[in-house]
Amino acid sequence: MRILVTGGAGFIGSHCAKRLAAAGDEVVVLDKLTYSGNRANLEGADVEFVQGDVADRSAVTAAAEGCEAILNFAAETHVDRSILGAAEFIETDVLGTYVLLDHAREHGVRFVQVSTDEVYGDVQAGDSSKEEDPLRPSSPYAASKAGGDLQVLAAVRTYGVNASITRGSNTFGPNQYPEKIIPLFITNALDGEALPVYGDGRQTRDWLHVEDHCAGIELVLRQGKPGGIYNVGGGEEIENRELTARILELTGADDSLVRHVEDRPGHDRRYSLDTSRLRSLGWEPQHTLADGLPETVAWYRDNRDWWEPIKSGEYLAYYRRQYAARLT
Repeated sequence: MRILVTGGAGFIGSHCAKRLAAAGDEVVVLDKLTYSGNRANLEGADVEFVQGDVADRSAVTAAAEGCEAILNFAAETHVDRSILGAAEFIETDVLGTYVLLDHAREHGVRFVQVSTDEVYGDVQAGDSSKEEDPLRPSSPYAASKAGGDLQVLAAVRTYGVNASITRGSNTFGPNQYPEKIIPLFITNALDGEALPVYGDGRQTRDWLHVEDHCAGIELVLRQGKPGGIYNVGGGEEIENRELTARILELTGADDSLVRHVEDRPGHDRRYSLDTSRLRSLGWEPQHTLADGLPETVAWYRDNRDWWEPIKSGEYLAYYRRQYAARLT
């Protein structure tokens, strides 16, 4: 199958593009190469690369020529950046999704929207979000992803587009841009820099290895129902402060690096996903934090040439804007 993978030079998208290519699919990657897109993530992969914007109809038409399916990873994804300014999030996550759906409708193409558990908002202790739960996004990022999801469901009902949605939990693994908590804390710890923990650090997240996330997405691509929504979660809930302690232990860094800083505005306390629908198709995670986190730390330790150039320029300006006042 010829598949267009949008956002395929990013973290999860690149892992999925390589997975599909290795399985024998013909993969075309369309990526704008904004700050978190990196051609190096696709090194050695048998994929065709096109630089372009999913909100640009002509770029989508050219890249998607002959494709039988579209996997949409293209998104602005970081909550903190969305709080600083949400316009780019709305343009990519909502308008870009609409443009892709319009192409899918016109050409009868299979479409999978890769979304997030953050669209559900906070989850109380003892509960897990189900696919039919109402959307209660807390951040501009989550609201933009929810907007894209709603465009998908509208396209299915109104135009009969063969589209499904996956909603993944917090994902970790190699090649993740170092603004997210795990790669940020690993690389800071390796460099002896502060680990800025928001608030009391008791926010709880459900962690999922990137390879397990990609396996779930691929299964939905091939077996998901039109209009179907599928939660993809690792089932390993952990507080941020415990995650931080594990990273310190694995990197050998001193706990004096931990700095509790002013919390993120509107910060969700807990996410949890009910994944029984996807598991009914035969999916289950193959990795745990116990094995996946040490492997991830080892990857960042061994691949400074990948992340050290990133942590300068635009990244450094963002980091200072986000954390300088909090860390003083």
